[in-house]
Formats: sequence, structure tokens, C-alpha cells
Amino acid sequence: MKEIDELNKVRVLLGTPPAPSPEASAKAFGKLEEEMSGRVRVGRRWFGLGAGLVAAGAAAAVAIAVTGQGTPGSPESPAGVEMPRDAVLAAAAKVELTPTGKYWYTDRLDGQSYIIRAKTGTYAIVGAASESFSWTGLKKGTGEAYYGRDLPARPLTAQDEAAWKKAGSPSSFRVWSNDHYYTYTAKATQWRSDGPEVGIDPDGGGEFLGKPAAEWQNLPTDPGKLAKMFLNEAETRPGMGLPEKSARKVLASQSASAQIWRASSILGGTPVSPKVRAGLMRALAAQPGIDAIGRTADPLGRQGVALASGERTATITGEYGGPKAERGTYGHRQVIVFDERTGALLSVQDQLTKPGGPYAEMKPGFIINYVAVRSSGWTDAKPKPPAELPF
Repeated sequence: MKEIDELNKVRVLLGTPPAPSPEASAKAFGKLEEEMSGRVRVGRRWFGLGAGLVAAGAAAAVAIAVTGQGTPGSPESPAGVEMPRDAVLAAAAKVELTPTGKYWYTDRLDGQSYIIRAKTGTYAIVGAASESFSWTGLKKGTGEAYYGRDLPARPLTAQDEAAWKKAGSPSSFRVWSNDHYYTYTAKATQWRSDGPEVGIDPDGGGEFLGKPAAEWQNLPTDPGKLAKMFLNEAETRPGMGLPEKSARKVLASQSASAQIWRASSILGGTPVSPKVRAGLMRALAAQPGIDAIGRTADPLGRQGVALASGERTATITGEYGGPKAERGTYGHRQVIVFDERTGALLSVQDQLTKPGGPYAEMKPGFIINYVAVRSSGWTDAKPKPPAELPF
């Protein structure tokens, strides 16, 4: 195994293959409140959206097999590029080289897509958008801090922006959200703090996701052992009452989604060593029901390599009084994206696979919701939240 590790490190030094064309970028944004009902407060739940977090990807070919059905993704990857799973494994090799420090910090964004059906034409916006910034000392007593701010609602893509301008460039957007109408505006707020002394707890530190830092630091690096520890919880309830064949598909996709969330919560919110980080990425890539789907852009336009769960079906009814345009059935999947150059976690996205319901006018690959990591990592100095907006 030592020889394999050395080969992986040599491969890191060979450089990054050329990125796909700009048309491959998936710049749709959003956050599906129905699935993310526990909206993350600025605080100690880094990815407190169920079991973890996910990032997005598109295919290395025009069509991808998702539970037996073709789902269009990005245009074909350039000739000579390695297979999708190899690209993820290469990223895992690179993350092993990450330096460590005294403080772990994370700057992340949340957003959800909404469809605006104006008289002049339909377009999509990202709303319910927020940014949270936190840092925690590796040792107890070295401090921790949490901040958050609201981000402006805005059109998702250049095409959406053109339709928005055609509609008169409104500065507010009234949308149906869960069981009521809500209005989002194109205004951002200042950073707010969460905690004593302007968001800083000088006595904090040394604990991540409810466990001492030492536990995260002393995890095994073997992918098989990490899979047994963190990726072994198959969900059973979603398949209840369904025919056996259908139940197996539902269970597989639900389990894969849960595994993606669990892995991403650890990768994004804990100070595990670079080798453990790499091992968990390898473990996730090896799980049944999780497919490597090639390169794609995350919600901030950054290129990455991705893993995805199988397709799941969601149906929106009129139970809560929603307008007819918001009702219907669509297919979607969870996607996790890694930076190909460094192996860092970029985002977790809920991606449309089969248009329908509120997304009937959207194309496969549309991002229904996301949690994107603007930046994260180690530092020896106490970090501060960035003053500039992410877009």
C-alpha cells in the first residue's frame, strides 16, 4: 500500500487536466426547504441538515445512468481525461498533502432556487440565501466563533438575468415557500454574531460535532474501517409499503444520500487529519449506489469532480394550498463536489434529474438547493469573516 500512496503523490504533481468548456458550468442555485426544514442557524451545527452535506457534479458524457434512466449532465469531457472515479481518487490523493494548523474554519453558503413566472417570461432566482462563518480552536480554551449574514436574492444565470431585466429588473421576489408566500429582496445584511463577546467564546474550542477533537484526530485512515464507522447506516423506512423491487431502489438512493450527507458533515466540519480526509473520500467513492459523475461547476462557478446518489422522486401536492404551478412530481439526486486541485469539499447540491412539478420548465442538472463551502481549512491565526460578498 505504501507504493500505491507514493504513486498517488507522484500523480498529484503531474498537474490538472484541462477543464470543460464554460457551457458545462451549472450555475443554478437553490435550497429545497422541504428537505432542509432544519435551516442551519449560525452556530455549532456546521452542516446541520440531517446527516451531513453534499456537493454537485455533472457527467463526463452527455448522458448518465441514474437508477436505469439517462440523465443529461455536462458536455463530454476533453479527450484524454481520466475516468470520473479516478478523478475523485486523484483528488483524495491531493488532500493528503494539506497542511494543518491551530484553528479550523469554514465559510459556507446556503441557497434555494425559486421559479418566477413573470408575464414577460419565466426565470429562476436563488433565495433564502445566507452565509455563515465559524472557526474553532483545536485545543480546548483556544476559542471559537460563529457569524452569519443574509445574502441578496438574485437571478441564477445570465439567461435568467436577461429574463429578469425583461421583466423590469424587480428588486424583490414573491415566491411560494413550503406553505406560504414569502418575499425575498436583493439586499444583504451585515454579519451577525452568535455567542458571547461579539461571537467569540474564548473558553471554547477542542470540540467538533459533539466530539472531542482528539477523537477526530485519532481516526483510522483505512477506507474500509472509515466506511464501517460512518457509512453503514442504511435507511429502512422510505421503502416501507412499496413493491420489493421499488423498495430496493428507494432504499439504495436514500442510503446513498445519507452516506453523502454523513461524509460531507465530517469533511466540512471536523479537524480530521489529511489522511483520514482522503480515506473517507475513497470510502464514499466505493459505496454501492454512489456513482462518480465527472466534472462540473459548483454554485460559485468553481470546477470540481463529483459523486452522486441515485435518483429519487418527489411529489408536491396541494395539501398546503400551493398554487397549481408548484404541484407535481420530479426526479432529483444528491451530489457532492470536490476541488480537483486540492481535494477540498466544494459543495453539496440537490440536482434535478427529471423535470416536473415546480421545476417542469427547468432542464436536468438544474440545482434545486445547495450548501457550498466558500472556503475552509486550517490556520495558525484566528480568522475573520470576509467583508466582501461571495458574488
